[in-house]
Amino acid sequence: MYQYGKELWLGISLKKKLGIYLCLVILVIGVSALFSFLLMDFAVGNFNRILDGNSRCYNFQEAMERESRAFGDYIRNRTPENEKQYQEACKKSEDSLGQLPFDYQEIGSVRYARTWNIRNAYENYCASRDGILKRDTEGEDYITSLYRVYSMQEYLQTYARQLLQLTMVAGDASYQRQVPFFYRMPYLILVLSLAMIGAMVFLTRLLSHAVVDPMEMLADATRKIAVNDFSGGDLAVENRDEMGEMVQAFNRMKHATEGYIHTLVKNHEISDLLHKEAMEKMEMEKRLEAARLDLLKSQINPHFLFNTLNIIACMAKLEDASTTERMITSMSNLFRYNLKTTEQVVALERELKVVQDYMYIQKMRFGNRIRYGSCLKVDEGSVQIPAFTLQPLVENAIVHGVSKKEQGGRVFLRIWEQGSMLVVSVADTGVGMERETRQQLQEAIENKHTSKIGIGLGNICQRIHTMYPEGEVKIYGEKQRGTVIQIRIPQGGKRQ
Repeated sequence: MYQYGKELWLGISLKKKLGIYLCLVILVIGVSALFSFLLMDFAVGNFNRILDGNSRCYNFQEAMERESRAFGDYIRNRTPENEKQYQEACKKSEDSLGQLPFDYQEIGSVRYARTWNIRNAYENYCASRDGILKRDTEGEDYITSLYRVYSMQEYLQTYARQLLQLTMVAGDASYQRQVPFFYRMPYLILVLSLAMIGAMVFLTRLLSHAVVDPMEMLADATRKIAVNDFSGGDLAVENRDEMGEMVQAFNRMKHATEGYIHTLVKNHEISDLLHKEAMEKMEMEKRLEAARLDLLKSQINPHFLFNTLNIIACMAKLEDASTTERMITSMSNLFRYNLKTTEQVVALERELKVVQDYMYIQKMRFGNRIRYGSCLKVDEGSVQIPAFTLQPLVENAIVHGVSKKEQGGRVFLRIWEQGSMLVVSVADTGVGMERETRQQLQEAIENKHTSKIGIGLGNICQRIHTMYPEGEVKIYGEKQRGTVIQIRIPQGGKRQ
Protein backbone atom coordinates (compact mmCIF):
# COMPACT_ATOMS: atom_id res chain seq x y z
CA MET A 1 0.00 0.00 0.00
CA TYR A 2 2.80 2.38 0.90
CA GLN A 3 4.68 1.61 -2.30
CA TYR A 4 1.53 2.11 -4.35
CA GLY A 5 0.90 5.48 -2.69
CA LYS A 6 4.50 6.54 -3.30
CA GLU A 7 4.35 5.63 -6.99
CA LEU A 8 1.07 7.48 -7.34
CA TRP A 9 2.50 10.58 -5.64
CA LEU A 10 5.64 10.63 -7.80
CA GLY A 11 3.61 10.31 -10.97
CA ILE A 12 1.15 13.19 -10.59
CA SER A 13 1.91 16.72 -11.83
CA LEU A 14 3.36 19.52 -9.71
CA LYS A 15 0.13 21.48 -9.97
CA LYS A 16 -1.82 18.58 -8.48
CA LYS A 17 0.84 18.08 -5.80
CA LEU A 18 0.51 21.70 -4.76
CA GLY A 19 -3.29 21.40 -4.80
CA ILE A 20 -3.21 18.30 -2.58
CA TYR A 21 -0.72 19.97 -0.24
CA LEU A 22 -2.89 23.07 0.02
CA CYS A 23 -6.01 21.01 0.73
CA LEU A 24 -4.23 19.03 3.44
CA VAL A 25 -2.85 22.19 5.03
CA ILE A 26 -6.31 23.73 5.04
CA LEU A 27 -7.72 20.53 6.53
CA VAL A 28 -5.11 20.47 9.30
CA ILE A 29 -5.63 24.12 10.11
CA GLY A 30 -9.40 23.67 10.00
CA VAL A 31 -9.35 20.69 12.38
CA SER A 32 -7.05 22.53 14.76
CA ALA A 33 -9.18 25.65 14.68
CA LEU A 34 -12.40 23.65 15.15
CA PHE A 35 -11.02 21.75 18.13
CA SER A 36 -9.72 24.95 19.72
CA PHE A 37 -13.05 26.65 19.11
CA LEU A 38 -14.98 23.80 20.75
CA LEU A 39 -12.69 23.83 23.78
CA MET A 40 -12.89 27.56 24.20
CA ASP A 41 -16.64 27.57 23.61
CA PHE A 42 -17.15 24.89 26.23
CA ALA A 43 -14.97 26.65 28.82
CA VAL A 44 -16.08 30.19 28.11
CA GLY A 45 -19.73 29.15 27.71
CA ASN A 46 -19.89 27.57 31.15
CA PHE A 47 -18.16 30.53 32.75
CA ASN A 48 -20.48 32.91 30.97
CA ARG A 49 -23.56 31.04 32.15
CA ILE A 50 -22.34 31.10 35.77
CA LEU A 51 -21.34 34.74 35.63
CA ASP A 52 -24.49 35.72 33.77
CA GLY A 53 -26.75 34.08 36.41
CA ASN A 54 -24.85 35.78 39.22
CA SER A 55 -24.94 39.09 37.42
CA ARG A 56 -28.72 38.98 36.85
CA CYS A 57 -29.45 38.11 40.47
CA TYR A 58 -27.12 40.83 41.70
CA ASN A 59 -28.73 43.37 39.34
CA PHE A 60 -32.19 42.58 40.74
CA GLN A 61 -30.96 42.87 44.33
CA GLU A 62 -29.29 46.20 43.61
CA ALA A 63 -32.38 47.45 41.72
CA MET A 64 -34.65 46.62 44.72
CA GLU A 65 -32.36 48.47 47.11
CA ARG A 66 -32.32 51.50 44.81
CA GLU A 67 -36.10 51.39 44.44
CA SER A 68 -36.52 51.23 48.25
CA ARG A 69 -34.38 54.33 48.71
CA ALA A 70 -36.11 56.19 45.88
CA PHE A 71 -39.56 55.24 47.30
CA GLY A 72 -38.62 56.53 50.77
CA ASP A 73 -37.27 59.81 49.34
CA TYR A 74 -40.39 60.34 47.26
CA ILE A 75 -42.72 59.58 50.20
CA ARG A 76 -40.94 62.13 52.39
CA ASN A 77 -40.64 64.81 49.71
CA ARG A 78 -42.79 64.52 46.61
CA THR A 79 -40.84 66.76 44.28
CA PRO A 80 -40.67 66.24 40.49
CA GLU A 81 -37.00 65.26 40.74
CA ASN A 82 -37.71 62.57 43.40
CA GLU A 83 -40.65 61.35 41.37
CA LYS A 84 -38.44 60.95 38.30
CA GLN A 85 -35.80 59.00 40.24
CA TYR A 86 -38.50 56.81 41.77
CA GLN A 87 -40.01 55.96 38.37
CA GLU A 88 -36.57 55.14 36.93
CA ALA A 89 -35.86 52.86 39.92
CA CYS A 90 -39.18 51.05 39.46
CA LYS A 91 -38.47 50.55 35.73
CA LYS A 92 -35.03 49.17 36.55
CA SER A 93 -36.51 46.73 39.08
CA GLU A 94 -39.12 45.46 36.63
CA ASP A 95 -36.47 44.95 33.92
CA SER A 96 -34.12 43.17 36.33
CA LEU A 97 -36.97 40.90 37.53
CA GLY A 98 -37.79 39.96 33.95
CA GLN A 99 -34.13 39.00 33.29
CA LEU A 100 -33.89 36.56 36.19
CA PRO A 101 -33.29 32.95 34.99
CA PHE A 102 -36.63 31.08 35.10
CA ASP A 103 -35.91 27.80 33.27
CA TYR A 104 -36.60 24.84 35.50
CA GLN A 105 -34.26 22.50 33.59
CA GLU A 106 -31.45 25.00 33.76
CA ILE A 107 -31.63 26.43 37.30
CA GLY A 108 -33.10 23.51 39.26
CA SER A 109 -36.08 23.23 41.62
CA VAL A 110 -34.73 25.31 44.53
CA ARG A 111 -33.75 28.37 42.48
CA TYR A 112 -36.92 28.02 40.41
CA ALA A 113 -39.11 28.08 43.59
CA ARG A 114 -37.28 31.09 44.98
CA THR A 115 -37.61 32.96 41.69
CA TRP A 116 -41.32 32.11 41.56
CA ASN A 117 -41.75 33.51 45.09
CA ILE A 118 -40.01 36.72 44.10
CA ARG A 119 -42.20 37.18 41.01
CA ASN A 120 -45.42 36.72 42.99
CA ALA A 121 -44.24 38.87 45.90
CA TYR A 122 -43.21 41.64 43.51
CA GLU A 123 -46.66 41.73 41.94
CA ASN A 124 -48.30 42.14 45.37
CA TYR A 125 -45.69 44.68 46.32
CA CYS A 126 -46.38 46.75 43.20
CA ALA A 127 -50.07 46.82 43.95
CA SER A 128 -49.51 47.98 47.53
CA ARG A 129 -46.85 50.48 46.48
CA ASP A 130 -48.97 52.09 43.85
CA GLY A 131 -51.97 52.14 46.20
CA ILE A 132 -50.18 53.97 49.00
CA LEU A 133 -49.02 56.66 46.60
CA LYS A 134 -52.60 57.35 45.58
CA ARG A 135 -53.92 57.58 49.14
CA ASP A 136 -54.22 60.69 51.22
CA THR A 137 -51.39 61.02 53.68
CA GLU A 138 -53.83 62.13 56.34
CA GLY A 139 -55.89 58.96 56.22
CA GLU A 140 -56.53 56.70 59.15
CA ASP A 141 -54.46 53.69 58.19
CA TYR A 142 -51.98 55.44 55.89
CA ILE A 143 -49.05 54.82 58.21
CA THR A 144 -49.96 51.18 58.64
CA SER A 145 -50.16 50.65 54.90
CA LEU A 146 -46.86 52.50 54.37
CA TYR A 147 -44.99 50.31 56.81
CA ARG A 148 -46.56 47.31 55.21
CA VAL A 149 -44.95 48.39 51.89
CA TYR A 150 -41.63 48.85 53.65
CA SER A 151 -41.95 45.30 55.03
CA MET A 152 -42.65 43.94 51.55
CA GLN A 153 -39.54 45.72 50.21
CA GLU A 154 -37.45 44.12 52.94
CA TYR A 155 -38.91 40.70 52.09
CA LEU A 156 -38.10 41.18 48.42
CA GLN A 157 -34.53 42.26 49.23
CA THR A 158 -34.15 39.22 51.49
CA TYR A 159 -35.50 36.96 48.75
CA ALA A 160 -33.08 38.58 46.28
CA ARG A 161 -30.09 37.99 48.56
CA GLN A 162 -31.16 34.38 49.09
CA LEU A 163 -31.56 33.88 45.32
CA LEU A 164 -28.10 35.41 44.72
CA GLN A 165 -26.63 33.09 47.32
CA LEU A 166 -28.33 30.07 45.81
CA THR A 167 -27.13 31.07 42.34
CA MET A 168 -23.53 31.51 43.51
CA VAL A 169 -23.63 28.14 45.29
CA ALA A 170 -24.97 26.45 42.15
CA GLY A 171 -22.34 28.19 39.99
CA ASP A 172 -19.58 27.15 42.36
CA ALA A 173 -20.77 23.54 42.27
CA SER A 174 -20.86 23.64 38.46
CA TYR A 175 -17.38 25.11 38.32
CA GLN A 176 -16.05 22.45 40.70
CA ARG A 177 -17.45 19.73 38.44
CA GLN A 178 -15.63 21.26 35.44
CA VAL A 179 -12.32 21.96 37.19
CA PRO A 180 -10.79 18.55 36.25
CA PHE A 181 -11.59 19.18 32.62
CA PHE A 182 -10.02 22.64 32.77
CA TYR A 183 -6.87 21.10 34.24
CA ARG A 184 -6.72 18.62 31.35
CA MET A 185 -7.38 21.30 28.72
CA PRO A 186 -3.71 22.48 28.36
CA TYR A 187 -2.60 18.89 27.86
CA LEU A 188 -5.27 18.36 25.23
CA ILE A 189 -4.21 21.52 23.43
CA LEU A 190 -0.56 20.46 23.63
CA VAL A 191 -1.36 17.00 22.20
CA LEU A 192 -3.41 18.56 19.41
CA SER A 193 -0.66 21.07 18.60
CA LEU A 194 1.99 18.35 18.45
CA ALA A 195 -0.25 16.29 16.19
CA MET A 196 -0.81 19.27 13.90
CA ILE A 197 2.91 20.08 13.85
CA GLY A 198 3.70 16.48 12.99
CA ALA A 199 1.16 16.51 10.19
CA MET A 200 2.57 19.77 8.81
CA VAL A 201 6.14 18.46 8.99
CA PHE A 202 5.11 15.30 7.17
CA LEU A 203 3.32 17.24 4.43
CA THR A 204 6.19 19.73 4.07
CA ARG A 205 8.74 16.94 3.83
CA LEU A 206 6.58 15.22 1.24
CA LEU A 207 6.44 18.34 -0.90
CA SER A 208 10.12 19.12 -0.30
CA HIS A 209 11.14 15.68 -1.54
CA ALA A 210 9.07 16.25 -4.69
CA VAL A 211 10.10 19.85 -5.46
CA VAL A 212 12.79 21.37 -3.23
CA ASP A 213 15.32 18.51 -3.30
CA PRO A 214 15.45 18.38 -7.13
CA MET A 215 15.71 22.19 -7.25
CA GLU A 216 18.69 22.12 -4.87
CA MET A 217 20.36 19.49 -7.03
CA LEU A 218 19.79 21.68 -10.09
CA ALA A 219 21.13 24.76 -8.29
CA ASP A 220 24.32 22.97 -7.22
CA ALA A 221 24.90 21.66 -10.73
CA THR A 222 24.20 25.11 -12.20
CA ARG A 223 26.76 26.76 -9.90
CA LYS A 224 29.38 24.26 -11.08
CA ILE A 225 28.56 24.92 -14.71
CA ALA A 226 28.84 28.70 -14.05
CA VAL A 227 32.56 28.18 -13.30
CA ASN A 228 32.99 25.81 -16.27
CA ASP A 229 32.98 22.71 -14.09
CA PHE A 230 31.19 19.97 -15.99
CA SER A 231 32.47 17.15 -13.81
CA GLY A 232 30.09 14.76 -12.13
CA GLY A 233 27.47 12.43 -13.52
CA ASP A 234 23.93 13.16 -14.61
CA LEU A 235 21.31 14.17 -12.04
CA ALA A 236 18.80 11.47 -11.08
CA VAL A 237 15.40 11.91 -9.41
CA GLU A 238 12.45 9.57 -8.89
CA ASN A 239 9.91 12.14 -10.04
CA ARG A 240 7.95 11.46 -13.20
CA ASP A 241 6.31 14.89 -13.23
CA GLU A 242 7.46 18.24 -14.65
CA MET A 243 10.41 18.29 -12.24
CA GLY A 244 11.61 14.94 -13.55
CA GLU A 245 11.30 16.22 -17.12
CA MET A 246 13.23 19.36 -16.14
CA VAL A 247 16.08 17.31 -14.66
CA GLN A 248 16.31 15.18 -17.79
CA ALA A 249 16.31 18.29 -19.98
CA PHE A 250 19.02 19.80 -17.78
CA ASN A 251 21.21 16.74 -18.27
CA ARG A 252 20.85 17.05 -22.03
CA MET A 253 21.56 20.78 -21.90
CA LYS A 254 24.62 20.16 -19.76
CA HIS A 255 26.18 17.86 -22.36
CA ALA A 256 25.21 20.21 -25.19
CA THR A 257 26.60 23.27 -23.37
CA GLU A 258 29.85 21.49 -22.65
CA GLY A 259 30.25 20.78 -26.36
CA TYR A 260 29.29 24.36 -27.26
CA ILE A 261 31.83 25.82 -24.85
CA HIS A 262 34.63 23.69 -26.26
CA THR A 263 33.63 24.80 -29.73
CA LEU A 264 33.44 28.46 -28.66
CA VAL A 265 36.89 28.27 -27.08
CA LYS A 266 38.34 26.96 -30.32
CA ASN A 267 36.43 29.53 -32.36
CA HIS A 268 37.60 32.27 -30.03
CA GLU A 269 41.21 31.26 -30.49
CA ILE A 270 40.73 31.23 -34.24
CA SER A 271 38.95 34.61 -34.09
CA ASP A 272 41.83 36.11 -32.13
CA LEU A 273 44.26 34.97 -34.76
CA LEU A 274 42.04 36.26 -37.58
CA HIS A 275 41.53 39.57 -35.77
CA LYS A 276 45.25 39.97 -35.30
CA GLU A 277 45.88 39.25 -38.96
CA ALA A 278 43.07 41.62 -39.97
CA MET A 279 44.52 44.43 -37.84
CA GLU A 280 47.95 43.87 -39.33
CA LYS A 281 46.44 43.85 -42.81
CA MET A 282 44.48 47.05 -42.08
CA GLU A 283 47.61 48.78 -40.82
CA MET A 284 49.50 47.76 -43.93
CA GLU A 285 46.64 49.02 -46.13
CA LYS A 286 46.67 52.39 -44.34
CA ARG A 287 50.40 52.72 -44.88
CA LEU A 288 50.04 51.67 -48.51
CA GLU A 289 47.22 54.16 -49.05
CA ALA A 290 49.27 56.97 -47.52
CA ALA A 291 52.18 56.01 -49.76
CA ARG A 292 49.85 56.05 -52.78
CA LEU A 293 48.61 59.53 -51.89
CA ASP A 294 52.15 60.79 -51.53
CA LEU A 295 53.05 59.17 -54.83
CA LEU A 296 50.06 60.69 -56.61
CA LYS A 297 50.89 64.09 -55.18
CA SER A 298 54.53 63.80 -56.18
CA GLN A 299 53.52 62.96 -59.76
CA ILE A 300 52.18 66.47 -60.17
CA ASN A 301 55.45 68.16 -59.31
CA PRO A 302 57.57 67.16 -62.35
CA HIS A 303 54.66 67.67 -64.71
CA PHE A 304 53.92 71.13 -63.40
CA LEU A 305 57.60 72.06 -63.13
CA PHE A 306 58.20 71.08 -66.75
CA ASN A 307 55.35 73.20 -68.16
CA THR A 308 56.21 76.20 -65.98
CA LEU A 309 59.86 76.19 -66.93
CA ASN A 310 58.91 76.22 -70.62
CA ILE A 311 56.71 79.23 -70.03
CA ILE A 312 59.46 81.13 -68.19
CA ALA A 313 61.98 80.25 -70.93
CA CYS A 314 59.71 81.63 -73.61
CA MET A 315 58.88 84.80 -71.67
CA ALA A 316 62.51 85.51 -70.86
CA LYS A 317 63.15 86.13 -74.56
CA LEU A 318 60.28 88.54 -74.89
CA GLU A 319 60.19 90.52 -71.63
CA ASP A 320 62.46 92.65 -69.57
CA ALA A 321 64.09 91.40 -66.39
CA SER A 322 61.35 92.90 -64.17
CA THR A 323 58.66 90.77 -65.76
CA THR A 324 60.85 87.73 -65.60
CA GLU A 325 61.54 88.46 -61.92
CA ARG A 326 57.77 88.69 -61.22
CA MET A 327 57.18 85.41 -62.96
CA ILE A 328 60.02 83.75 -61.12
CA THR A 329 58.55 85.02 -57.84
CA SER A 330 55.16 83.56 -58.68
CA MET A 331 56.86 80.40 -59.77
CA SER A 332 58.76 80.26 -56.51
CA ASN A 333 55.51 80.55 -54.60
CA LEU A 334 54.08 77.67 -56.57
CA PHE A 335 57.15 75.52 -55.96
CA ARG A 336 57.21 76.41 -52.30
CA TYR A 337 53.52 75.44 -51.84
CA ASN A 338 53.92 72.26 -53.84
CA LEU A 339 57.11 71.02 -52.28
CA LYS A 340 56.68 72.14 -48.66
CA THR A 341 52.97 71.51 -48.11
CA THR A 342 52.70 68.23 -46.23
CA GLU A 343 49.09 68.55 -45.08
CA GLN A 344 46.47 66.62 -46.96
CA VAL A 345 43.82 69.29 -46.20
CA VAL A 346 44.45 73.08 -46.25
CA ALA A 347 42.40 76.24 -45.97
CA LEU A 348 40.69 77.47 -49.14
CA GLU A 349 42.52 80.80 -49.03
CA ARG A 350 45.90 79.08 -49.53
CA GLU A 351 44.60 77.27 -52.60
CA LEU A 352 43.24 80.54 -54.01
CA LYS A 353 46.66 82.22 -53.56
CA VAL A 354 48.27 79.44 -55.59
CA VAL A 355 45.65 79.90 -58.33
CA GLN A 356 46.36 83.66 -58.44
CA ASP A 357 50.13 83.08 -58.87
CA TYR A 358 49.46 80.50 -61.54
CA MET A 359 47.05 82.78 -63.44
CA TYR A 360 49.64 85.60 -63.41
CA ILE A 361 52.10 83.33 -65.12
CA GLN A 362 49.49 82.21 -67.67
CA LYS A 363 48.47 85.81 -68.43
CA MET A 364 52.10 86.62 -69.07
CA ARG A 365 52.04 83.83 -71.61
CA PHE A 366 48.67 84.27 -73.30
CA GLY A 367 47.96 87.91 -72.59
CA ASN A 368 44.34 88.97 -73.12
CA ARG A 369 43.41 85.61 -74.65
CA ILE A 370 42.79 84.31 -71.14
CA ARG A 371 40.36 85.91 -68.74
CA TYR A 372 39.86 84.71 -65.18
CA GLY A 373 37.05 85.34 -62.72
CA SER A 374 35.73 83.90 -59.48
CA CYS A 375 32.64 83.90 -57.28
CA LEU A 376 33.17 82.80 -53.70
CA LYS A 377 30.17 82.39 -51.38
CA VAL A 378 32.05 80.83 -48.46
CA ASP A 379 34.45 81.85 -45.72
CA GLU A 380 37.88 81.35 -47.29
CA GLY A 381 39.63 81.00 -43.95
CA SER A 382 37.36 78.33 -42.43
CA VAL A 383 36.62 76.10 -45.42
CA GLN A 384 39.00 73.13 -45.85
CA ILE A 385 39.77 71.35 -49.13
CA PRO A 386 42.42 68.80 -50.20
CA ALA A 387 45.82 70.38 -50.88
CA PHE A 388 46.73 71.22 -54.49
CA THR A 389 43.22 70.82 -55.87
CA LEU A 390 42.27 74.14 -57.51
CA GLN A 391 45.49 74.81 -59.51
CA PRO A 392 45.39 71.51 -61.44
CA LEU A 393 41.71 72.11 -62.33
CA VAL A 394 42.48 75.66 -63.56
CA GLU A 395 45.53 74.35 -65.44
CA ASN A 396 43.40 71.70 -67.21
CA ALA A 397 40.87 74.39 -68.17
CA ILE A 398 43.67 76.47 -69.80
CA VAL A 399 45.77 73.71 -71.32
CA HIS A 400 42.96 71.49 -72.64
CA GLY A 401 40.31 74.12 -73.17
CA VAL A 402 41.07 77.82 -73.62
CA SER A 403 44.61 77.61 -75.08
CA LYS A 404 43.41 75.42 -77.98
CA LYS A 405 40.94 78.07 -79.04
CA GLU A 406 42.43 80.79 -81.31
CA GLN A 407 40.53 83.64 -79.71
CA GLY A 408 41.16 82.26 -76.21
CA GLY A 409 38.44 82.25 -73.61
CA ARG A 410 37.45 82.61 -70.01
CA VAL A 411 38.09 80.51 -66.88
CA PHE A 412 35.60 80.98 -64.04
CA LEU A 413 35.97 79.58 -60.51
CA ARG A 414 32.82 79.33 -58.41
CA ILE A 415 32.63 77.97 -54.83
CA TRP A 416 29.51 77.69 -52.65
CA GLU A 417 27.93 75.52 -49.95
CA GLN A 418 24.98 73.25 -50.61
CA GLY A 419 23.72 71.71 -47.37
CA SER A 420 26.68 69.92 -45.79
CA MET A 421 28.59 69.79 -49.08
CA LEU A 422 31.16 72.25 -50.42
CA VAL A 423 30.77 72.63 -54.21
CA VAL A 424 33.81 73.70 -56.29
CA SER A 425 33.14 74.46 -59.95
CA VAL A 426 35.84 75.31 -62.55
CA ALA A 427 34.28 76.28 -65.91
CA ASP A 428 35.93 77.35 -69.15
CA THR A 429 34.74 78.53 -72.55
CA GLY A 430 37.29 76.42 -74.40
CA VAL A 431 36.95 73.81 -77.10
CA GLY A 432 34.97 71.43 -74.89
CA MET A 433 34.68 67.72 -75.71
CA GLU A 434 32.47 65.23 -77.48
CA ARG A 435 29.61 63.67 -75.46
CA GLU A 436 31.10 60.18 -75.79
CA THR A 437 34.47 61.37 -74.54
CA ARG A 438 32.83 63.13 -71.60
CA GLN A 439 30.82 60.02 -70.73
CA GLN A 440 33.94 57.85 -70.90
CA LEU A 441 35.79 60.22 -68.58
CA GLN A 442 32.83 60.27 -66.17
CA GLU A 443 32.67 56.46 -66.09
CA ALA A 444 36.42 56.28 -65.49
CA ILE A 445 36.04 58.71 -62.59
CA GLU A 446 33.13 56.76 -61.05
CA ASN A 447 34.94 53.42 -61.48
CA LYS A 448 38.20 54.95 -60.14
CA HIS A 449 40.14 54.16 -63.31
CA THR A 450 42.37 57.18 -62.94
CA SER A 451 44.91 55.96 -65.50
CA LYS A 452 42.39 56.84 -68.25
CA ILE A 453 41.78 60.37 -66.96
CA GLY A 454 45.20 61.98 -66.84
CA ILE A 455 47.72 62.88 -64.19
CA GLY A 456 46.20 66.12 -62.89
CA LEU A 457 42.50 65.32 -62.83
CA GLY A 458 43.14 61.64 -62.05
CA ASN A 459 45.20 62.58 -59.03
CA ILE A 460 42.43 64.84 -57.73
CA CYS A 461 39.72 62.22 -58.31
CA GLN A 462 41.64 59.51 -56.51
CA ARG A 463 42.38 61.75 -53.54
CA ILE A 464 38.73 62.89 -53.28
CA HIS A 465 37.44 59.33 -53.36
CA THR A 466 40.06 58.16 -50.88
CA MET A 467 39.64 60.97 -48.37
CA TYR A 468 35.87 61.45 -48.72
CA PRO A 469 33.72 58.35 -49.38
CA GLU A 470 30.77 60.69 -50.08
CA GLY A 471 32.77 63.03 -52.32
CA GLU A 472 31.94 63.38 -56.02
CA VAL A 473 33.67 64.59 -59.22
CA LYS A 474 31.41 65.47 -62.17
CA ILE A 475 32.19 66.60 -65.74
CA TYR A 476 29.76 68.73 -67.76
CA GLY A 477 30.07 70.49 -71.12
CA GLU A 478 29.60 70.29 -74.87
CA LYS A 479 31.80 70.50 -77.95
CA GLN A 480 32.89 74.10 -78.78
CA ARG A 481 30.97 75.44 -75.75
CA GLY A 482 33.37 74.64 -72.96
CA THR A 483 33.78 72.29 -70.00
CA VAL A 484 32.82 72.35 -66.31
CA ILE A 485 34.56 70.28 -63.62
CA GLN A 486 32.52 70.16 -60.41
CA ILE A 487 33.75 68.70 -57.11
CA ARG A 488 31.50 68.04 -54.11
CA ILE A 489 33.35 67.71 -50.78
CA PRO A 490 31.62 66.98 -47.41
CA GLN A 491 32.21 69.63 -44.76
CA GLY A 492 32.20 68.81 -41.02
CA GLY A 493 31.67 65.09 -41.66
CA LYS A 494 33.90 62.11 -41.14
CA ARG A 495 37.02 62.01 -43.29
CA GLN A 496 39.12 58.90 -43.75
